[in-house]
Amino acid sequence: MNAVDERSLQRTALVVVCMGAFITPLMLSGVNVAIPTIVEGLQIDAITASWIPLAYLLSSAVFLLPFGRMGDMYGRKKMFLSGMTTVTIASILASFSQTPMELLLCRVLQGVGAAMIFGTGIAILSSVFPPEKRGKVLGLSVSFVYLGLTVGPFAGGWVTHQFGWRSVFVFHVPVVILVILIGLLKLKGEWRGPSGQKFDFPGSVIYGAAMIALMYGFSRLPASLGFALVLLSAIGLTIFFRYEKKLEHPLFNVRLFSANQVFFYSCMAALIMYSSTFSITFLMSLYLQNIKGFTPQFAGLIMIAQPLMMTLFSPIAGRLSDRHEPRIITSSGMGLTAAGLASLAMLNPQTSTTYIVLALVIIGLGFALFSSPNANAVVSSVEKRHLGAAAGTIATMRVVGQMFSMGIVTLVFALMLGQVQISPERHDQLLASINTSFIVTSLLCLAGVYLSLKRGNLRA
Repeated sequence: MNAVDERSLQRTALVVVCMGAFITPLMLSGVNVAIPTIVEGLQIDAITASWIPLAYLLSSAVFLLPFGRMGDMYGRKKMFLSGMTTVTIASILASFSQTPMELLLCRVLQGVGAAMIFGTGIAILSSVFPPEKRGKVLGLSVSFVYLGLTVGPFAGGWVTHQFGWRSVFVFHVPVVILVILIGLLKLKGEWRGPSGQKFDFPGSVIYGAAMIALMYGFSRLPASLGFALVLLSAIGLTIFFRYEKKLEHPLFNVRLFSANQVFFYSCMAALIMYSSTFSITFLMSLYLQNIKGFTPQFAGLIMIAQPLMMTLFSPIAGRLSDRHEPRIITSSGMGLTAAGLASLAMLNPQTSTTYIVLALVIIGLGFALFSSPNANAVVSSVEKRHLGAAAGTIATMRVVGQMFSMGIVTLVFALMLGQVQISPERHDQLLASINTSFIVTSLLCLAGVYLSLKRGNLRA
């Protein structure tokens, strides 16, 4: 391939992956803003409401590793475009849901499609671009994730306010179709991992069952069934990791963790960061619309503050990580994020909009400093033959962390609010649940600073 064709391929790959990175968070954050309206329309209780994002995330977490492996075996572009198609179908079906169960099943199918996208996007970029440009392009990719998070709350709030909650599931579909067409017509070539790989079906089943037991167990606490499921999940994950160590072609490359300190601590820091921050949109949507009484449209406008900072500063942070040690940049970002979360833990009915926006700005800046430098540290700490595994691990840490974040909220809501309708009489309990969730996540994020610093230097 000559230099011109190579640059053209790189540009097309960057466009397709960045658009995919934009669409999935646009869809997710847009739906989160509409949750109070969905709750009212389908008469959903507080615990079931938390499953609207959680069903999507759990499905993504369960299928991400298997689809990442299938992408390595059968083609990453093929898997990426299949994910886009699945998301389109699931989104249209979700807009016709008549019961909470129908909606949750559609969210599961959306998560399946998202897993195909998450598990292959970074691997495609890492396959097409040379190591010296990875920080820059990963920064751009992350920036589009945050652009989706920026546009999602406002766009989701606006379409919900104007056309009802069903519209929030389909307003992004034209963009998805455009990405599919560009990928089919313009993105030439295919990328796979090393030949001769085998698919780990037993590992996929053990991992999926353990994750489902964990999250469903969280939602059933403090009942004895909840504790039993969490314990069963811990046993299942232990069996999974031990089993994976023995395989020549594992679903999850456990050996990368034991042999690579930078890789291990970077992944753990990512897990904690996403566990600390993902529930912000869900919690703030409930707070702004139920406690403050704002419309979905105005609530979405306020929540733009956080992802807007992430969008603006992620490319800068990515370029900085090409020249400076990622652990210093990422640790500073985690510290800022912990401070912002602690600020949100003090919300009350009289809290000013200015205070809320400033807290979200701090969190957004902190996350921007963390995310792309951390991803750069992960992919730069492994050999080229492990790029697919590294990219899949980044996506896994993100989705599992997001799932844990909603699991924390589900647990807090189960303990403090219970399985009741969210009504004005319950607003004091709702606010207490929101405050407690932010206290827990701010402390978790602060603990993550230690892991981020402990990873050591990427460059000797």
